[in-house]
Amino acid sequence: MKALIFAAGKGTRLKPFTDHHPKALAKVNEIPLLERNITYLKSFGIKDFVINIHHFGDQIVDFLHKNNNFGCRIEISDETNELLETGGGLIFARKFLDHGEDFLIMNADILTDLDVNALVEYHKKIKDFATLAVSDRESSRKLLFNDEMVLRGWLNVQTGEQRLAEFNKGFKALAFSGIHCINPKIFGKIKRTGKFSVMEEYLDLMQTEHIHGFVHNSILIDVGRPSSVTEAEKHFK
Repeated sequence: MKALIFAAGKGTRLKPFTDHHPKALAKVNEIPLLERNITYLKSFGIKDFVINIHHFGDQIVDFLHKNNNFGCRIEISDETNELLETGGGLIFARKFLDHGEDFLIMNADILTDLDVNALVEYHKKIKDFATLAVSDRESSRKLLFNDEMVLRGWLNVQTGEQRLAEFNKGFKALAFSGIHCINPKIFGKIKRTGKFSVMEEYLDLMQTEHIHGFVHNSILIDVGRPSSVTEAEKHFK
């Protein structure tokens, strides 16, 4: 299986580090996030990667080169000219991914011990084009699922704003973990072009398609700000 790691973001919440470096090279216990996630995915047998770059992308390329790509095959999806967000970044990387095989997407700034094999097995069993890893944790935005764990809505916890595919019948509100298992069929379903969030597409597609959530109880830390680096260092040595 191939994995797409989103490493292009500007990481503004991690300033001042990201004034001079890409967020993906921020360190947790002296090990860069990107290295941690390549090593993490390698532990599940994934050795074929696509990494998108934009903000100080040359530093990521140099880092991979100096480390001999960590013994993996790594292709670079270069968004230097325009940062395309998650949806646009996925479409831009299509040439690396649209080969009939399921693939994994992961944000570079997520640290977790989620069992990737369990996520992939679940995805293959239900045969969706997208399976989203989710967990019951604090988050300002939640995804809403019915009893069959099919995506039916989105909730802004702070404002109460909702987007629903149907009336909310006691849906489960769970936080997206930044990890999804995808079938290339998605490329025929996405309507947007240019710069956009893949979550916007999921929320449109939930009206007509089944997108399942995979619930996990794993450690998961979004290393987006200095305080979360401190928290991550307690769990990831």
